[in-house]
Amino acid sequence: MLFFVVLSSLGFLAFYLSRSSKEMPKNWQQLRSEILWQYLGVRGLIEDYYLRKYNRVDLFKQPGRVAVITGGNRGIGADVVEKLLQCEINVIMGVRNPKEAQKNIELRVDFSELDGVKIYYEYLDTGNLKSVRQFAKSVQQKFNKIDILINNAGIMASPYYLTEDGFESQFAVNYLGHFLLTHLLLPQLKAAGTQDLNSRVVNVSSCANILGEINMNDINGTKDYYPPNAYNQSKLAQVLFTRHLQLLINQDEDLHLQVHAVHPGVVDTDLFVHSSTTYVPWFKKLLFKNTEEGSRTIVYAAISPKIEGKGGSYLSNCVRVPVNPLAKDKVLREKFFDFTCKLLDISFFPK
Repeated sequence: MLFFVVLSSLGFLAFYLSRSSKEMPKNWQQLRSEILWQYLGVRGLIEDYYLRKYNRVDLFKQPGRVAVITGGNRGIGADVVEKLLQCEINVIMGVRNPKEAQKNIELRVDFSELDGVKIYYEYLDTGNLKSVRQFAKSVQQKFNKIDILINNAGIMASPYYLTEDGFESQFAVNYLGHFLLTHLLLPQLKAAGTQDLNSRVVNVSSCANILGEINMNDINGTKDYYPPNAYNQSKLAQVLFTRHLQLLINQDEDLHLQVHAVHPGVVDTDLFVHSSTTYVPWFKKLLFKNTEEGSRTIVYAAISPKIEGKGGSYLSNCVRVPVNPLAKDKVLREKFFDFTCKLLDISFFPK
């Protein structure tokens, strides 16, 4: 009896300290979501362990190419930027705090060893559609061609709030803003792609997409909001977007572009700020990937010759892995794509 009590207490403590959100589940559906989230987290850690030998990316010089990345002033994004600069790729960073981003990158990178590589720090809030449009305009004024777009910025399991545009924050920041940015920069991506070398879009998703469901009748989750469910939806949305956009690209012989969705792994970053794992920081440092390891698959998707011409894939640890079965539903993908275009008042995509 004592053993059962001790075991139960340890199980509850583990549940309490590793919750996806600091909010406790309020009903059975939310509790079920939390249990599935924790199961997925454990599975993700196991996957990262067994696939770690594949989690490698070869860096090589690519002078003259241009990459745009959202986020990147810290965490995984900063390591991605550092790797791109090592490849002598010019980088435009879209971040909420350009001065902080500049300070962080200059502490990491010795620009005296880079031959003519340029980096730009621009303000961007992907949760604000006006900001996305202003950022895209600034990028277009600087470059006629963009070789790589990395949609990296994101938030996870945040408390409920609506953006100025009236959208649930995770849906807006993780997905909607990136959808709009990709649309706006598509002419520059199209101009950069050639028959020998595609331009690329990388959507930084998550293994949480596997638990995601798309509720177009209540996309903001107003009826029963639970932070991880909204996150799961936003990450599935990125995968659906990836798959459908690649289908549209394949129908245009003049569009030399490929799109990938990426799960960087279970990584120790500030993304977990709303998670109860912040109560036990040693837990993340002991079991999670570090940010450099988490950056590898993103950079692999952006530059690796091994996947040239193989767009539409979902990658983890630099290999293709199974995706949410919903992502294979062509009808759902097209319906959700059209739904998103209506939300953003986009009449034609690609253009």
